[in-house]
Amino acid sequence: MTQTRIQTLSVGLPKTIQHGGKPVTTGIYKAPVSGRVSANVDGLAGDGQADLSVHGGRDKAIYVYPHDHYATWSRELNTAGLEPAQFGENLTVSGLSEQNVTLGATYRFGSVVAVVAQPRLPCFKLGIRMGDEHFPARFLQSGRLGFYLRVEKEGETGVGDSFELLDRPAHGVTIHALWHFVFRDAAHAETANEYFELLPYLDEGWQRRLRLKAIAAADTP
Repeated sequence: MTQTRIQTLSVGLPKTIQHGGKPVTTGIYKAPVSGRVSANVDGLAGDGQADLSVHGGRDKAIYVYPHDHYATWSRELNTAGLEPAQFGENLTVSGLSEQNVTLGATYRFGSVVAVVAQPRLPCFKLGIRMGDEHFPARFLQSGRLGFYLRVEKEGETGVGDSFELLDRPAHGVTIHALWHFVFRDAAHAETANEYFELLPYLDEGWQRRLRLKAIAAADTP
């Protein structure tokens, strides 16, 4: 059985770059760090986001991406040049996937305790990071989104720490299940409304998509 461990821990503060002849401020460029790093309700020490309406904040304090996806993306993109934190994540973790991570699950890594709050919805800045403006759409359609954590107990963590599952909600809704319902399944108002009740930390982007699902179901003869 694959051990669930932090393979890379990365942070970075927002910086301004030129894109399309205009300045763009982004926090997507992260760099690996060694040693122990403190985590609080706002995220990891030394990390920051440019637009808190999209990234960061209480329910997006730490972004986690499955390590195994790197091999998949390397094959699909036909490149061996993916860098650490290529997708803007803070923690690159082995042994996790969207199929086995439940929304609302509680994990401990180092002395930090955190809850899985929501999947990521990529913005155009991921396209800047990848050098491909179409990549965010491809990333979203792949379902390989990673997920955000809400820190419940502040502490310290570092590379090599195990990612220990402490509690998993009975509802069983995984990152993959939410993505599949929103982007793949036919509209079901009952399921959309149920997700609203079960998943309290979803941001406006996910809530809006669930509302659209419910509206579409209501309009279906």
